[in-house]
Amino acid sequence: MAGLQTDVLTLEGWDHFYSGKVRDLYVPAGVSFEDTDRVLVVASDRISAYDFVLTSEIPDKGKVLTQLSLWWFEQLGDFANHVISTEVPTEVAGRAMVCKKLDMYPIECIARGYLTGSGLAEYKVSSTVCELPLPAGLVDGSRLEPALFTPSAKAEVGEHDENISYAQTVDRVGSEVAEALREKTVALYEQAEKIARERGIILADTKVEFGADPATGEITLGDEVLTPDSSRFWDAEAYKPGQAQASFDKQFVRDWLTSEASGWDKNSGEEPPALPAEIIEKTRARYIEAYERLTGRSFSA
Repeated sequence: MAGLQTDVLTLEGWDHFYSGKVRDLYVPAGVSFEDTDRVLVVASDRISAYDFVLTSEIPDKGKVLTQLSLWWFEQLGDFANHVISTEVPTEVAGRAMVCKKLDMYPIECIARGYLTGSGLAEYKVSSTVCELPLPAGLVDGSRLEPALFTPSAKAEVGEHDENISYAQTVDRVGSEVAEALREKTVALYEQAEKIARERGIILADTKVEFGADPATGEITLGDEVLTPDSSRFWDAEAYKPGQAQASFDKQFVRDWLTSEASGWDKNSGEEPPALPAEIIEKTRARYIEAYERLTGRSFSA
């Protein structure tokens, strides 16, 4: 399987198998991916933006993603997930999980509860989001009720995910699975949105991935869940429709990359420049703040 070329840790008892934008996958030593029923998922400190993996890393980001995902898996007990154990090699303690190997569906399952980002850009042109019609008069940050299911087709590292219609989702996974993915994605979003709101955070949208448990066929949550990498979190106190919202994610990175200060054109095809120390630290701080506000726990590196 092809993947991102990156520095790989040597971990006793595990063989490296694959590297994505952020995560590295390992299989038990001496066992092929085809024959294993479990994988070690390690979250690195890499950060991506505009489909590029940046040369700069965000310290402790992988630990935040892993610990926050584990917390969310606990809150979302009605949804089967892939975690088997957090007993991992000491070199990756806090940033890794032993997980079931799932037969992953080739769909990015996205729930949108608020109008923003690429959805807003489409709405301004056609009054739709992913071809779904919306009422007139909505603005940046308008709440969408009910939340929309807007799937995309998963792409290889470095390629753009492609927004697809529900009919195209059916073509890829069948009508029964497509309906289950839509129901589970929206239900998960609605439950998580309430939990986040109680903690002063608005969950604007989120991306989750599901796979089938090879042993039972059960549709199971995989990858990460409800982190600043996969979700858009806003500060509820500062929320005001009609403007860009204060967010707890990598917006500092995106904003700097598209500013004159970076000297980079996102449409040039060239690799982005290294991030300034200030942007790295601000991004780290926002990730940690999201973790602490959501979980009520102090982050410890």
